[in-house]
Amino acid sequence: MEASAGLVAGSHNRNELVVIHGHEEPKALKNLDGQVCEICGDGVGLTVDGDLFVACNECGFPVCRPCYEYERREGSHLCPQCKTRYKRLKGSPRVEGDDDEEDVDDIEHEFNIDEQKNKHGQVAEAMLHGRMSYGRGPEDDDNSQFPTPVIAGGRSRPVSGEFPISSNAYGDQMLSSSLHKRVHPYPVSEPGSARWDEKKEDGWKDRMDDWKLQQGNLGPEPDEDPDAAMLDEARQPLSRKVPIASSKINPYRMVIVARLVILAFFLRYRLMNPVHDALGLWLTSIICEIWFAFSWILDQFPKWFPIDRETYLDRLSIRYEREGEPNMLAPVDVFVSTVDPMKEPPLVTANTVLSILAMDYPVDKISCYISDDGASMCTFESLSETAEFARKWVPFCKKFSIEPRAPEMYFSEKIDYLKDKVQPTFVKERRAMKREYEEFKVRINALVAKAQKVPQGGWIMQDGTPWPGNNTKDHPGMIQVFLGSSGGLDTEGNQLPRLVYVSREKRPGFQHHKKAGAMNALVRVSAVLTNAPFMLNLDCDHYVNNSKAAREAMCFLMDPQTGKKVCYVQFPQRFDGIDTHDRYANRNTVFFDINMKGLDGIQGPVYVGTGCVFRRQALYGYNPPKGPKRPKMVSCDCCPCFGSRKKYKEKNDANGEAASLKGMDDDKEVLMSQMNFEKKFGQSSIFVTSTLMEEGGVPPSSSPAALLKEAIHVISCGYEDKTEWGLELGWIYGSITEDILTGFKMHCRGWRSIYCMPKRAAFKGTAPINLSDRLNQVLRWALGSIEIFFSHHCPLWYGFKEKKLKWLERFAYANTTVYPFTSIPLVAYCILPAVCLLTDKFIMPPVTILFFCPFLLLSTELHMTCL
Repeated sequence: MEASAGLVAGSHNRNELVVIHGHEEPKALKNLDGQVCEICGDGVGLTVDGDLFVACNECGFPVCRPCYEYERREGSHLCPQCKTRYKRLKGSPRVEGDDDEEDVDDIEHEFNIDEQKNKHGQVAEAMLHGRMSYGRGPEDDDNSQFPTPVIAGGRSRPVSGEFPISSNAYGDQMLSSSLHKRVHPYPVSEPGSARWDEKKEDGWKDRMDDWKLQQGNLGPEPDEDPDAAMLDEARQPLSRKVPIASSKINPYRMVIVARLVILAFFLRYRLMNPVHDALGLWLTSIICEIWFAFSWILDQFPKWFPIDRETYLDRLSIRYEREGEPNMLAPVDVFVSTVDPMKEPPLVTANTVLSILAMDYPVDKISCYISDDGASMCTFESLSETAEFARKWVPFCKKFSIEPRAPEMYFSEKIDYLKDKVQPTFVKERRAMKREYEEFKVRINALVAKAQKVPQGGWIMQDGTPWPGNNTKDHPGMIQVFLGSSGGLDTEGNQLPRLVYVSREKRPGFQHHKKAGAMNALVRVSAVLTNAPFMLNLDCDHYVNNSKAAREAMCFLMDPQTGKKVCYVQFPQRFDGIDTHDRYANRNTVFFDINMKGLDGIQGPVYVGTGCVFRRQALYGYNPPKGPKRPKMVSCDCCPCFGSRKKYKEKNDANGEAASLKGMDDDKEVLMSQMNFEKKFGQSSIFVTSTLMEEGGVPPSSSPAALLKEAIHVISCGYEDKTEWGLELGWIYGSITEDILTGFKMHCRGWRSIYCMPKRAAFKGTAPINLSDRLNQVLRWALGSIEIFFSHHCPLWYGFKEKKLKWLERFAYANTTVYPFTSIPLVAYCILPAVCLLTDKFIMPPVTILFFCPFLLLSTELHMTCL
């Protein structure tokens, strides 16, 4: 077996030579400064007098002028935060309800559009260059227009929002829209005039009704922006909660309460009426029944607030993918992990990789990383063949918009593949592509067959050197970039997403932490090479069933209002090849369709190991950003409720004297944080720099050769020594079920997660096909839960000091760790009837046996529900 040239292999500890080939040029950093509107994400801007624009004087909720005008013109007229009615500000048109306000009227300036444009031109330029900061007045000096980074959690954070959507063209368009919208159809007169009086003939009301009728018949006026409706749509949220109908959820809640009351009466009777003749049997049954009740309560209460969610992909495109402008969607790094090609067939992994490369997402913003933790030559060669086949498969998928985009699943579907296909060449190209895929399968199967016969001296590469991974337990780190911007074009000459093969270094005597360690290695190497702000984690047997799955996740993660506090978006697991009756319960319907919806209504669903889009900053152990604080009220002499002005002045003087000392303390804090970076993240300056870049991108001063050399460094087996990797950063070590532990740590820091269930399943995988595989899977989950329970991360006591984990969320995590213990009382309770028959004794008093038969049935139902 031969390998293609270009593999980069080396060891940082042994100072081995690293050979570098073509690599993508580093991306320039974005200048992200200034305060943004919490509705649309644009800069807040200034008023017509040059002051900072504040839409609501009650709470100071940051809203830009276009959103303020739109809310007053067509919305609810209320501030989104404090629900106070918006007052008319200077330079804004009057709307219904403004005639009762006592502000100064500037109606004579309503039609001086040229003068307003000159002022607004300066404002728009300041907004577009990020020089606007909410909460700063005109008295600030010029240097204060560029806010300094805020140190939070040992790193600097830019003040601005995560994903600005402003550009010069867009800012002018927004400005033009707001200016033209302000012009009334008729000159506005003072109250009391004949034109204003709606009771008189040809008064204000009649003219407005005639104008509305003309608008409905003739369409928009020439001066009105034709894209205003589209811009208004772009300002709307990218997703929304859909509460479960009360007609469905209230009966369920009443049943829970009723069962809880009956259970309390039943346990009270059982405790108050011991059976002295069979005290041991009675005590055993009481302990089992109490445990069943406790387990049932833990399982039911997190389901109290289930919700559904709805996404708006069209708004996402309008907001971040405007025609003629650079695509502003956030880059995504996709992680796929595999170990043994004999247990995880390379053809299955190849289908997963092909579905990722063909996703409906900008190709320059997708990077696929394959972790081969077994350093298999078969996996490497299969990935090379997959990269070649992707040059034909990806343009075919995008040209005809086929679903799913995993070739094995697509060609095996028993549906009418001509439905909704109108291109006359589709049938011909589909037949040719199916023939190409059959040949591709033959080549992959040949590689698998050849891999089963390992040569005596090990595998040899194309240039005659031995394969570095011949010894799977002692080999250097390996990186191969198969596709990317420097090459790898498809058959139509278009760019393909980046495809990177990674095999971390393995040496005897080091802890490698199995899958969790492999995932952390992918986090570091991707941060060095591409550093996308979001990461999608998939198993090698879970392909992309919905090509828009990444866009679905971005509707939550890139939402300007709520996205910054979301650590990950979890998708449900769906499976192929399950028999009709699902005899092994592989679908887990109750968990994915009921329990996870209930958790989404609290603090978020748990992480289930695959089909999850992470925020990179959350995996780095940072806390979520804090929301904007409500401005404090300033007291005066005439208001004894808030103190005197003298005290306030003395407080300001004290603050002024302490400002320099506080600045010195901040400088020391920054220096200490920088000194602690290497202890936290490891000895890699390039990687540490990437952790400070919230919007992603690689450092601009790094060469491709330095990046690949550093990538070899960060996947070395000794890199994590004396760092916080696996303790506070990345995938957490200490349990077989590292997914539950990783999500639990994020929720304890205050992050929240989202459960996304699109109509078309986002990802699909393969389920166990026999009982032994299913039992091994369940046993592994149970052992992982027990490991968490007996560790210091036990949900019963971990994270109480921070008080960031909600109680119902803690109950849910506690249930995931204690459920394996239910097997012990369950076995004991099942043995009790046989013991009672053999000893001629019973666990209840003889007189009340018949009366409490319904309660016995209820108790049986309870512990069956716990299963």
